[in-house]
Amino acid sequence: MAVRGGEPYDRAVHFFFRTVVGTLLARFRRPLGMWDVGIRTFRVLPTDLDVLRHMNNGVYLSILDIARLDLMVRSGVWKELSARGWYPVVVSETISFRRSLQLWQKFDVETRVLGVDAKAVFVEQRFVVGGEIVARAYVRARFLSRSGGTVSIEDLLAVPGVGAVPSDGRMPAWLAGWGDEVALPPSRGAAPSVWE
Repeated sequence: MAVRGGEPYDRAVHFFFRTVVGTLLARFRRPLGMWDVGIRTFRVLPTDLDVLRHMNNGVYLSILDIARLDLMVRSGVWKELSARGWYPVVVSETISFRRSLQLWQKFDVETRVLGVDAKAVFVEQRFVVGGEIVARAYVRARFLSRSGGTVSIEDLLAVPGVGAVPSDGRMPAWLAGWGDEVALPPSRGAAPSVWE
């Protein structure tokens, strides 16, 4: 871990404040349903760049966190989850890139919840510039309780504002299989690092 003043520290502090400000502003933006497409506009800042002077690949994932939180706040679901002591954690994610994002470039992140499996929620998120996708990510998230344990999908779908899973075919069939294929053993189980 870097010492105070090092790049990881600076970036962590930067994203902490970016998240807090984004969450506060989300409360004043147009309300959305949990299954709607949420659009959140960002700009590439100097602290987002890597040595090649384009947005660092790790920054994309941090921005995705902020965009998902924006959708949950705007739908009212975040308030309901917080009241129950529930919170999401990412268990799997994958991202593909088409083009780089450059300093001061403006871009949108579009976020849509796709569906669920027996344990988790699937989300698609797109980085969009001028109507064109420049990167796309798929995220699988579970919900935990601050009092311990995981939140079942049945309990999650019963939260006011969540509602029924849409049956419009938005969830690609391959995605559920992907979630199973890349999953690691449960945190209380063994997961030895043995290279074959």
